[in-house]
Amino acid sequence: MRNSRSTPARGASHSSHIMNYPESRRRRGRSLTEEVVGSLSQRIEAGEFPTGTKLPSETEIMQQEGVSRTVVREAISRLQAARLVETRHGIGTFVLDKPISNSLQLDTGNILTLLDVMAVLEFRISIESEAAGLAAARRTDRHLADMRTALAAFESSVQQGPGSSVEADIGFHLQIAHATGNRYFSDILSQLGTTIIPRTRVNSAALAANDQQAYLQRVNHEHQFILSAIERKDAEAARAAMRTHLTNSRERLRQAHESVAKLRQEG
Repeated sequence: MRNSRSTPARGASHSSHIMNYPESRRRRGRSLTEEVVGSLSQRIEAGEFPTGTKLPSETEIMQQEGVSRTVVREAISRLQAARLVETRHGIGTFVLDKPISNSLQLDTGNILTLLDVMAVLEFRISIESEAAGLAAARRTDRHLADMRTALAAFESSVQQGPGSSVEADIGFHLQIAHATGNRYFSDILSQLGTTIIPRTRVNSAALAANDQQAYLQRVNHEHQFILSAIERKDAEAARAAMRTHLTNSRERLRQAHESVAKLRQEG
């Protein structure tokens, strides 16, 4: 938890940061990743990390923020997508010059209904199917290791319960986007954030009269098929596996939408 942070003092600036970010700053409804993104963004904006300087290591951020490594990596990914930082493998993550403007903006605040979520899934089918194919063709061993780590985190979260799986689910899809080598795939998924996961907006498993645990196990198996194709560098199989995964999600939501509409008519 945030009020249990315990890190060695590293100078006045670092100590000041710890004092200025108390437990009470957490806002209801914000995910842990959003909290860490907000914290690091504020520190960059305040000049604690000037352009060109290196951010603390993953371990240090974990200790400062009281979160897991998966959350820290997801937060760094979102900062990368916002063009605030860049990661140099084997060296660290460095602060970039402030972008002049955000050329691509997606308003996720209007994604409210089942039909809205289905529309997002339709958009994702075209974007992420191609991303999976490119990832299979371009992935490095490091990319593959990151995807395996993300999938392992999702598998672990499934055992812990439905509420803990969202960040890990997003993380897996983001790692595939990173492996394309095309930053726009990462940009789009990072801007959509938790809206790319239908169950954050509607309980699709419950609406479709399915057990949530069984639903997550199916999602996990679909993720495994995607990763297997990317591991084999089979671009067509990766595209097909991702399309199947997202089409299945859309079909579950379509059935849920029809069930809700029927209940309203009967009521």
